[in-house]
Amino acid sequence: MSSSNKRRGILFAIVGSTLWGMSGSVAQFVFQNKSISPLWLVGIRLFFAGLLLLVWYTATNGKKVFSIFKSWHAVLILMIFSFLGMLPSQLTYFMAIRYGNAPTATVLQFLGPLFIIIYLAFANWELPRRVDMFSIALALFGTYLLVTQGNFNKLALSPLALMWGLLAGVSQASYTLIPRKLLAEFDARLVVGWAMLIGSLPFAKIITTTSVQHVSTIDIVSIIFIIVFGTMFAYLLYLRSVQFISPSTTGMLSAFEPLTATILSVTLLSTPISTPEVIGGILILCTTFLQALPQKSKIDI
Repeated sequence: MSSSNKRRGILFAIVGSTLWGMSGSVAQFVFQNKSISPLWLVGIRLFFAGLLLLVWYTATNGKKVFSIFKSWHAVLILMIFSFLGMLPSQLTYFMAIRYGNAPTATVLQFLGPLFIIIYLAFANWELPRRVDMFSIALALFGTYLLVTQGNFNKLALSPLALMWGLLAGVSQASYTLIPRKLLAEFDARLVVGWAMLIGSLPFAKIITTTSVQHVSTIDIVSIIFIIVFGTMFAYLLYLRSVQFISPSTTGMLSAFEPLTATILSVTLLSTPISTPEVIGGILILCTTFLQALPQKSKIDI
């Protein structure tokens, strides 16, 4: 692969991750309007982002948008992914932002690899590799610094922010593990588009009956940004990046997501961030780099 294609892939991954990070900070801003609830925003985001992905897929693949429903096995996995992967990953992330802030929610979401390690250890009945054990210890210590600011006698986060942040990490793991067979058989836009659309169904009543008060123009623009740029284009750029660079490289470059969320929240939303929180966040993100190491190298820590 040419160096220009690799640079293009790196650029796509960085911009996509940056847009995801921006959407978290924009969501934190939107929640300052108390009448806009996480449930309403998640429902809106899932419905319209899923619709956009399916329209995009249809535009490039003709009338094959319903092909995923021809197999009962595929339908079953899609339903499980929609309600146990897609929906909780979106909901827990926005709830963590609502009760905490975008930087913390985004970093805690990066605990996903930790829960994947634990799940695979039990599923395969084998002890994690040494590098995995080191990743777990690193993530736990990083989480301790993040939620206590180094003071064991108090929580820097509200219990609800911590709970939803940890659930965001669990949901990120299920979001990664559940659709693997579907993604091997169908286009990712088709799988994720339908999962988003189906995952929005439980929010239908909330979307149609919730009265959002005092919505300003900037609130509307922010919501459109979350749907179009923070979801649609971010996902498009991610798909494009893995065509030019390895998934492990894309995973490491996804660290731009919490970096962007932190910079924007601190500079524009005046979110206070302490030194222990920064160190804790860095330690958690380091687990992503460790897990990106090739398994065949058997690197021991």
